[in-house]
Amino acid sequence: MAITGAASDALTTEAVTFDAAKASVRSPARVKYRADVDGLRAVAVLSVLLFHAHLAAFTGGYVGVDVFFVISGFVITTKLVEEIDEGKFSIANFYVRRIRRILPALVAVILASTIAALVFFLPDALEDFAKSVIATATFVSNAYFWKNSGYFETAALDRPLLHTWSLAIEEQFYILIPIALYLLVTRARRWAFWVFAATALLSLALSIFATDRAPTANFFLLPTRAWELLLGVLVALSPFAPPRNVIVREIIAGASLCLIGFAVLAYNSATPFPGLSALAPTLGTAALIFLGTQGTPTFAATGLAIRPMVGIGLISYSLYLVHWPILVFARYALLRDLQGWEIAAVLGASMVLAWLSYRYVETPFRRPARPATRMKLFSATATVLVALCAIGFVGTLTKGAAFLHPAFAGEMAASKGPDLWLSNKCFLQDQKATDWAGDICVRTEGAGRNAVLWGDSFAAQYVDGLMANQKNLTRNIVQYTFAGCPPILSYRSYARPGCADFNARIFDIVKRYQADTVVMATRWDQMRERGLGGLPDTIAQLRARGLKVFVIGQSPLFAFNVQVLDFRDAGAGGNGTADWYTVIAPNQNRDIRAASTGATFIDPLPAFCRGDRCEYKTPRGLLFADYGHFSALGSDRAVKAYFPLYRRDDVRSSAN
Repeated sequence: MAITGAASDALTTEAVTFDAAKASVRSPARVKYRADVDGLRAVAVLSVLLFHAHLAAFTGGYVGVDVFFVISGFVITTKLVEEIDEGKFSIANFYVRRIRRILPALVAVILASTIAALVFFLPDALEDFAKSVIATATFVSNAYFWKNSGYFETAALDRPLLHTWSLAIEEQFYILIPIALYLLVTRARRWAFWVFAATALLSLALSIFATDRAPTANFFLLPTRAWELLLGVLVALSPFAPPRNVIVREIIAGASLCLIGFAVLAYNSATPFPGLSALAPTLGTAALIFLGTQGTPTFAATGLAIRPMVGIGLISYSLYLVHWPILVFARYALLRDLQGWEIAAVLGASMVLAWLSYRYVETPFRRPARPATRMKLFSATATVLVALCAIGFVGTLTKGAAFLHPAFAGEMAASKGPDLWLSNKCFLQDQKATDWAGDICVRTEGAGRNAVLWGDSFAAQYVDGLMANQKNLTRNIVQYTFAGCPPILSYRSYARPGCADFNARIFDIVKRYQADTVVMATRWDQMRERGLGGLPDTIAQLRARGLKVFVIGQSPLFAFNVQVLDFRDAGAGGNGTADWYTVIAPNQNRDIRAASTGATFIDPLPAFCRGDRCEYKTPRGLLFADYGHFSALGSDRAVKAYFPLYRRDDVRSSAN
């Protein structure tokens, strides 16, 4: 997730206190340092780091970005109001500070990432990276990643600049806020707080509305995120004073820390977010900052202000910027997920590089011995950003320097093949359940009875093999599949709003095609955070209607597309075969089997895997089309090896 430059001034060592004498129309006093705010930054950045490192306890660590949004709105508003009150307000000076604060470290990370991408990435990944460089340099990377991937999707793990989405949100927010703040504070000061409060409520309402209707846009775009930054603005402009009673203050501070901690530890990728769920970390942050504007520091503030937390808070911007590219490139170098000491080494390296960036990149540019004139600074900034865009355009126009790896580009193109899944007809993607096309989704013929193949793309992956072997099937196959939608009746997803209705119609489909069998398959590993509690009930409801039920467990998954593994000769054998490490948890299929009460469970792994390595290539070609979906060859092998409706006694040869 992003700690964005969790914002220029928001990540500076500046913070504020208020002058109680101006409580009726509260105005910040002169800015003074608050160590507890740096401690909050440390909480935020560490939460994000541990989440990105896939430490099991920190499944909601992505909310660290939301903590930074609140801090950003508070600190920048405080500084701007002080300048307005002193007659020193200047839009130009505001952007000078932001350029000095944000750009040096960001440009350094982009350039370092570009060099690493040229070393490690193959054309498809390099082209995507080039496009993200352009988006980052123009501060629209949030829109780019919104259109090209979700934050929690597998593809996101290979994008070194994914974390810049929140920096883009902040820069977009700060195009308007200085002007709005100046106009309201100078011409309608008594209404400033209430105008921003109304705006924040509208943004929050939009975010709540979009949670189920446009979840990816809700996550990435400014209109549904602005309220979080505005919370910080409201704390800075608040006409109210924090409570003076020590016990009340301590209770509020403790509860606020608990709210942040709860979100970090209890949320996961399945939590509808932002919307109402984002209130816990943001209100907790706002309350802690508000308490610190006046009165005796609470125990929570004292704990946040200890030296180690302050130290991490000071380097938090650089730490956020460097840690994600390091994780991405380390994973790409190993061609698998990091484990144990490797994770510790990457996090340690991130700390060291963050300190070096803070000491030798951030600080010298923020406080230069001989500051350049504003015109020179703006000219230099424009030149650097244009140069970054030029780098991105070269990478895009050359299709990721495809001329360097023509064989790989050809292999990727060949792996796509025809659309046998019948996308948008029998394999729905972010559509309404009623878009399912009906009779054309009866994919095989020749048998006397019908069966429904129900699930997501990891169910649809069997279609190729089923169509190739339909003469040996005991049932005609009705394909009923929806991207990212597991076949569990109780499943609800803010990312797939059509999924619940699609699943609920399974009984209508069974009745319509007089099916007596249902075969369930999905990418079960994405259910780990939710659990498999809905599976037994789904099976029970199917069985109650007299249906025979088969559950196909998790098939092999790899950290990268097998074309990348093949090009890098990962696990290649001397006879044209190759295997590589799977990312499937060791006991995953055992747990699915235990939850499949009343159904016949089928484990796909023995057909492909030995221990923690799975075969991805035979002398006849690749068994997978990407990181886990079968190719036509792999689908043929899977159907012949374990698909439940296949007559194996009629087969004389294997799929090898």
